[in-house]
Amino acid sequence: MSVAAVWEDEAMTEVIEFSSGDFVHLGLGATTVPLPRHTGELEWYVGYGHDHAADGTEGRLVSMHTFAESWDTWEMHPNGSELVLCVAGAVTLTQEAPDGTTSTVTISAGQAVINDPGVWHTADLVDGESNPTVVFITAGVGTEMRDR
Repeated sequence: MSVAAVWEDEAMTEVIEFSSGDFVHLGLGATTVPLPRHTGELEWYVGYGHDHAADGTEGRLVSMHTFAESWDTWEMHPNGSELVLCVAGAVTLTQEAPDGTTSTVTISAGQAVINDPGVWHTADLVDGESNPTVVFITAGVGTEMRDR
């Protein structure tokens, strides 16, 4: 069967509006699963974790956020790394390694960093920049948060 024949039998998915809070899950078997609109509430994350638990530490949450203010928390992903890709504006990221040392870097559109497993991280707006937008590809199982 040719690729063209496969395409003719398949329907394109609906548009995924990342800018409106639609995210996707990258799962086992190279699957991409659109998710319910992100609410920002803890219940959303609980539901996500429940629905995709079978993918374990290999599953990835792909999200995009536009920030109006610096984070008021730190977060850490113990079971996998996280790609942080700035797609608009600029954002300053701070990482705290397991030994307590910290490093800070500012990234702008088209630049990315990786948060290694077990590294606490947070983000700040850059002076003069408004509403930076960042894409996160996260190994979310076991994510922990703490106040800043």
